Amino acid sequence: MCPSGNQTEDIRVANTRVMRWANGGLDNETEDWVAREEPLEIRVKGESIVVTMRTPGHDKELAIGFLLAEGVITNSSDVLEIAYCQQGEASLHKNILNVFLSPEVEINLDRLKRNVYASSSCGLCGKASIESLQNIFEPLNKIETVISVDKILTLAQKLRAKQSTFDKTGGLHAAGIFDRNGELLVLREDIGRHNAVDKILGHLFLKNRMPLEDCVLMVSGRASFEIIQKSLAGRVGIICAVSAPSSLAVDMAKESGQTLIGFLRERKFNVYSHKERISGI
Repeated sequence: MCPSGNQTEDIRVANTRVMRWANGGLDNETEDWVAREEPLEIRVKGESIVVTMRTPGHDKELAIGFLLAEGVITNSSDVLEIAYCQQGEASLHKNILNVFLSPEVEINLDRLKRNVYASSSCGLCGKASIESLQNIFEPLNKIETVISVDKILTLAQKLRAKQSTFDKTGGLHAAGIFDRNGELLVLREDIGRHNAVDKILGHLFLKNRMPLEDCVLMVSGRASFEIIQKSLAGRVGIICAVSAPSSLAVDMAKESGQTLIGFLRERKFNVYSHKERISGI
Protein backbone atom coordinates (compact mmCIF):
# COMPACT_ATOMS: atom_id res chain seq x y z
CA MET A 1 0.00 0.00 0.00
CA CYS A 2 1.45 3.37 -0.95
CA PRO A 3 1.39 6.42 1.33
CA SER A 4 -1.33 8.99 1.01
CA GLY A 5 -1.04 12.56 2.15
CA ASN A 6 -4.42 12.57 3.90
CA GLN A 7 -3.70 9.56 6.13
CA THR A 8 -3.32 10.07 9.87
CA GLU A 9 0.34 10.00 10.91
CA ASP A 10 1.42 6.62 12.30
CA ILE A 11 4.52 6.71 14.52
CA ARG A 12 5.11 3.02 13.76
CA VAL A 13 5.92 3.60 10.08
CA ALA A 14 8.19 5.80 8.02
CA ASN A 15 7.97 7.00 4.43
CA THR A 16 10.68 6.05 1.94
CA ARG A 17 11.36 6.01 -1.80
CA VAL A 18 11.57 2.66 -3.58
CA MET A 19 12.04 1.25 -7.07
CA ARG A 20 10.39 -2.12 -7.77
CA TRP A 21 11.86 -4.65 -10.16
CA ALA A 22 9.30 -6.90 -11.87
CA ASN A 23 8.76 -8.54 -15.24
CA GLY A 24 12.33 -7.92 -16.30
CA GLY A 25 12.40 -4.20 -15.62
CA LEU A 26 12.75 -1.56 -12.91
CA ASP A 27 9.79 0.75 -12.29
CA ASN A 28 10.10 4.45 -11.64
CA GLU A 29 10.79 5.52 -8.08
CA THR A 30 7.68 5.74 -5.91
CA GLU A 31 6.71 6.17 -2.26
CA ASP A 32 6.22 3.32 0.18
CA TRP A 33 6.04 2.54 3.89
CA VAL A 34 8.69 0.83 6.03
CA ALA A 35 8.46 -0.19 9.68
CA ARG A 36 10.06 2.39 11.93
CA GLU A 37 12.95 1.22 14.11
CA GLU A 38 14.34 3.37 16.93
CA PRO A 39 16.20 2.73 20.19
CA LEU A 40 14.39 2.88 23.52
CA GLU A 41 16.43 3.29 26.68
CA ILE A 42 14.73 2.09 29.87
CA ARG A 43 15.90 3.65 33.13
CA VAL A 44 15.12 2.57 36.68
CA LYS A 45 16.04 4.84 39.59
CA GLY A 46 17.73 7.11 37.07
CA GLU A 47 20.09 4.40 35.81
CA SER A 48 20.04 2.89 32.34
CA ILE A 49 19.02 -0.77 32.43
CA VAL A 50 18.69 -1.66 28.77
CA VAL A 51 18.55 -0.16 25.30
CA THR A 52 16.32 -2.09 22.91
CA MET A 53 15.57 -1.49 19.27
CA ARG A 54 11.81 -1.23 18.92
CA THR A 55 8.95 0.13 16.86
CA PRO A 56 7.67 3.28 18.65
CA GLY A 57 4.27 3.02 20.28
CA HIS A 58 3.10 1.51 23.57
CA ASP A 59 6.57 2.19 25.01
CA LYS A 60 5.35 2.27 28.60
CA GLU A 61 3.82 -1.16 28.20
CA LEU A 62 7.09 -2.41 26.73
CA ALA A 63 9.06 -1.14 29.74
CA ILE A 64 6.66 -2.69 32.23
CA GLY A 65 6.59 -6.00 30.36
CA PHE A 66 10.37 -6.05 30.30
CA LEU A 67 10.64 -5.42 34.06
CA LEU A 68 8.00 -8.07 34.73
CA ALA A 69 9.92 -10.63 32.67
CA GLU A 70 13.10 -9.80 34.57
CA GLY A 71 11.37 -10.41 37.90
CA VAL A 72 11.73 -6.80 39.06
CA ILE A 73 8.00 -6.14 39.57
CA THR A 74 5.16 -8.45 40.54
CA ASN A 75 2.04 -6.26 40.82
CA SER A 76 0.82 -2.89 39.62
CA SER A 77 1.41 -1.20 42.98
CA ASP A 78 5.16 -1.66 42.41
CA VAL A 79 5.05 1.04 39.72
CA LEU A 80 4.55 4.65 40.76
CA GLU A 81 5.08 6.42 37.44
CA ILE A 82 6.37 5.89 33.91
CA ALA A 83 7.54 9.01 32.08
CA TYR A 84 9.65 10.01 29.10
CA CYS A 85 12.85 11.93 29.81
CA GLN A 86 12.11 15.64 29.67
CA GLN A 87 15.68 16.90 29.32
CA GLY A 88 17.67 17.78 26.21
CA GLU A 89 17.27 16.16 22.82
CA ALA A 90 15.73 13.02 24.35
CA SER A 91 12.57 14.97 25.18
CA LEU A 92 12.00 15.59 21.47
CA HIS A 93 12.35 12.00 20.31
CA LYS A 94 10.82 10.20 23.31
CA ASN A 95 13.43 7.47 23.25
CA ILE A 96 14.32 7.46 26.97
CA LEU A 97 11.79 6.19 29.47
CA ASN A 98 12.06 6.49 33.26
CA VAL A 99 10.27 3.95 35.45
CA PHE A 100 9.73 5.04 39.04
CA LEU A 101 9.21 2.15 41.45
CA SER A 102 7.71 1.97 44.92
CA PRO A 103 10.27 2.25 47.77
CA GLU A 104 9.15 -1.23 48.83
CA VAL A 105 10.55 -2.76 45.63
CA GLU A 106 13.99 -4.21 46.29
CA ILE A 107 16.20 -4.16 43.22
CA ASN A 108 19.86 -4.88 42.67
CA LEU A 109 20.63 -2.71 39.67
CA ASP A 110 24.08 -4.16 39.11
CA ARG A 111 22.72 -7.69 39.10
CA LEU A 112 19.87 -6.70 36.77
CA LYS A 113 22.31 -5.14 34.31
CA ARG A 114 24.46 -8.27 34.38
CA ASN A 115 21.42 -10.49 33.77
CA VAL A 116 20.28 -8.37 30.83
CA TYR A 117 23.76 -8.40 29.33
CA ALA A 118 24.14 -12.15 29.81
CA SER A 119 20.75 -12.81 28.21
CA SER A 120 21.41 -10.61 25.18
CA SER A 121 24.91 -12.07 24.78
CA CYS A 122 23.82 -15.68 25.26
CA GLY A 123 25.89 -15.81 28.44
CA LEU A 124 23.58 -18.46 29.86
CA CYS A 125 22.88 -21.58 27.90
CA GLY A 126 20.76 -24.70 28.03
CA LYS A 127 19.90 -26.19 31.40
CA ALA A 128 21.57 -23.34 33.28
CA SER A 129 19.23 -20.83 31.63
CA ILE A 130 16.14 -22.80 32.66
CA GLU A 131 17.33 -23.27 36.23
CA SER A 132 18.22 -19.59 36.58
CA LEU A 133 14.71 -18.59 35.51
CA GLN A 134 13.05 -21.11 37.81
CA ASN A 135 14.72 -19.31 40.69
CA ILE A 136 12.59 -16.29 39.72
CA PHE A 137 9.39 -17.84 38.30
CA GLU A 138 7.93 -21.08 39.58
CA PRO A 139 6.48 -23.56 37.07
CA LEU A 140 2.73 -23.45 36.52
CA ASN A 141 0.89 -25.82 38.83
CA LYS A 142 -2.60 -25.70 37.33
CA ILE A 143 -2.80 -27.83 34.19
CA GLU A 144 -6.43 -28.06 33.12
CA THR A 145 -8.38 -27.66 29.91
CA VAL A 146 -8.26 -24.10 28.57
CA ILE A 147 -9.23 -24.18 24.88
CA SER A 148 -10.52 -26.51 22.19
CA VAL A 149 -8.79 -27.62 19.01
CA ASP A 150 -11.42 -25.82 16.91
CA LYS A 151 -10.71 -22.49 18.59
CA ILE A 152 -6.93 -22.94 18.37
CA LEU A 153 -7.26 -23.36 14.61
CA THR A 154 -8.81 -19.87 14.33
CA LEU A 155 -6.08 -17.97 16.19
CA ALA A 156 -3.52 -17.47 13.41
CA GLN A 157 -6.12 -16.00 11.06
CA LYS A 158 -7.52 -13.73 13.78
CA LEU A 159 -4.04 -12.48 14.62
CA ARG A 160 -3.18 -11.79 10.99
CA ALA A 161 -6.46 -9.95 10.41
CA LYS A 162 -5.55 -7.37 13.08
CA GLN A 163 -1.97 -6.67 11.94
CA SER A 164 -2.66 -3.21 10.55
CA THR A 165 0.95 -2.03 10.48
CA PHE A 166 2.13 -5.26 8.86
CA ASP A 167 -0.38 -4.58 6.09
CA LYS A 168 1.44 -1.30 5.40
CA THR A 169 5.03 -2.48 5.74
CA GLY A 170 5.25 -6.28 5.71
CA GLY A 171 7.97 -5.86 8.33
CA LEU A 172 6.53 -6.30 11.81
CA HIS A 173 5.99 -9.18 14.20
CA ALA A 174 2.74 -9.51 16.13
CA ALA A 175 1.72 -11.05 19.42
CA GLY A 176 -1.80 -11.44 20.77
CA ILE A 177 -3.46 -12.73 23.91
CA PHE A 178 -6.69 -14.70 23.43
CA ASP A 179 -9.16 -15.92 26.05
CA ARG A 180 -10.45 -19.49 26.30
CA ASN A 181 -13.22 -18.65 23.80
CA GLY A 182 -10.68 -17.62 21.18
CA GLU A 183 -11.51 -13.91 21.54
CA LEU A 184 -8.62 -11.48 21.10
CA LEU A 185 -7.97 -9.44 24.26
CA VAL A 186 -5.01 -7.38 23.07
CA LEU A 187 -2.59 -7.32 20.12
CA ARG A 188 0.68 -5.49 19.69
CA GLU A 189 3.07 -5.20 16.73
CA ASP A 190 6.79 -4.52 16.84
CA ILE A 191 9.91 -5.01 14.77
CA GLY A 192 11.12 -7.31 17.58
CA ARG A 193 8.93 -10.30 18.48
CA HIS A 194 10.09 -10.12 22.10
CA ASN A 195 9.09 -6.44 22.25
CA ALA A 196 5.59 -7.28 21.02
CA VAL A 197 5.25 -9.79 23.86
CA ASP A 198 6.58 -7.29 26.40
CA LYS A 199 4.00 -4.74 25.23
CA ILE A 200 1.17 -7.24 25.68
CA LEU A 201 2.32 -8.30 29.13
CA GLY A 202 2.84 -4.68 30.16
CA HIS A 203 -0.67 -3.77 29.03
CA LEU A 204 -2.32 -6.62 30.94
CA PHE A 205 -0.11 -6.06 34.00
CA LEU A 206 -1.21 -2.43 34.23
CA LYS A 207 -4.84 -3.58 33.81
CA ASN A 208 -4.43 -6.04 36.74
CA ARG A 209 -5.36 -8.88 34.38
CA MET A 210 -2.76 -11.36 35.59
CA PRO A 211 -2.14 -14.27 35.95
CA LEU A 212 -2.92 -15.52 32.44
CA GLU A 213 -3.11 -19.28 32.94
CA ASP A 214 -6.54 -19.33 31.26
CA CYS A 215 -5.27 -17.51 28.17
CA VAL A 216 -3.34 -18.24 24.98
CA LEU A 217 -0.38 -16.25 23.66
CA MET A 218 -0.11 -16.30 19.86
CA VAL A 219 3.05 -15.05 18.11
CA SER A 220 3.49 -14.48 14.40
CA GLY A 221 6.99 -15.93 14.14
CA ARG A 222 8.95 -18.66 15.87
CA ALA A 223 8.78 -19.60 19.55
CA SER A 224 12.14 -18.85 21.16
CA PHE A 225 13.37 -19.44 24.68
CA GLU A 226 12.91 -15.73 25.36
CA ILE A 227 9.22 -15.91 24.40
CA ILE A 228 8.68 -18.80 26.83
CA GLN A 229 10.54 -16.90 29.54
CA LYS A 230 8.41 -13.81 29.15
CA SER A 231 5.16 -15.76 28.96
CA LEU A 232 6.06 -17.61 32.16
CA ALA A 233 6.49 -14.26 33.91
CA GLY A 234 2.87 -13.52 32.96
CA ARG A 235 1.85 -17.07 33.95
CA VAL A 236 0.55 -17.77 30.42
CA GLY A 237 -0.74 -21.32 30.10
CA ILE A 238 -0.53 -21.84 26.33
CA ILE A 239 1.91 -20.44 23.78
CA CYS A 240 1.19 -20.81 20.04
CA ALA A 241 3.53 -19.88 17.21
CA VAL A 242 3.05 -19.71 13.46
CA SER A 243 6.55 -21.06 12.96
CA ALA A 244 8.88 -23.49 14.72
CA PRO A 245 10.00 -23.54 18.35
CA SER A 246 13.64 -23.81 19.33
CA SER A 247 14.94 -26.80 21.27
CA LEU A 248 15.47 -24.69 24.37
CA ALA A 249 11.94 -23.30 24.10
CA VAL A 250 10.58 -26.86 24.09
CA ASP A 251 12.71 -27.82 27.10
CA MET A 252 11.63 -24.70 28.97
CA ALA A 253 7.92 -25.23 28.24
CA LYS A 254 8.08 -28.85 29.45
CA GLU A 255 9.75 -27.91 32.72
CA SER A 256 7.64 -24.79 33.32
CA GLY A 257 4.33 -26.64 32.88
CA GLN A 258 3.31 -24.64 29.80
CA THR A 259 1.60 -25.90 26.67
CA LEU A 260 3.66 -25.14 23.56
CA ILE A 261 2.22 -25.29 20.04
CA GLY A 262 4.19 -24.66 16.85
CA PHE A 263 3.52 -24.50 13.10
CA LEU A 264 -0.05 -23.30 13.73
CA ARG A 265 -1.28 -22.64 10.20
CA GLU A 266 -3.39 -24.16 7.44
CA ARG A 267 -5.53 -25.98 10.02
CA LYS A 268 -2.57 -27.92 11.38
CA PHE A 269 -0.28 -27.61 14.38
CA ASN A 270 2.31 -29.49 16.44
CA VAL A 271 2.05 -29.91 20.22
CA TYR A 272 5.40 -30.04 22.03
CA SER A 273 4.36 -30.06 25.68
CA HIS A 274 1.41 -30.44 28.07
CA LYS A 275 -1.42 -31.25 25.68
CA GLU A 276 -3.75 -31.52 28.70
CA ARG A 277 -4.89 -27.90 28.25
CA ILE A 278 -6.38 -28.66 24.82
CA SER A 279 -9.77 -30.34 24.48
CA GLY A 280 -10.73 -32.43 21.46
CA ILE A 281 -7.18 -33.44 20.72
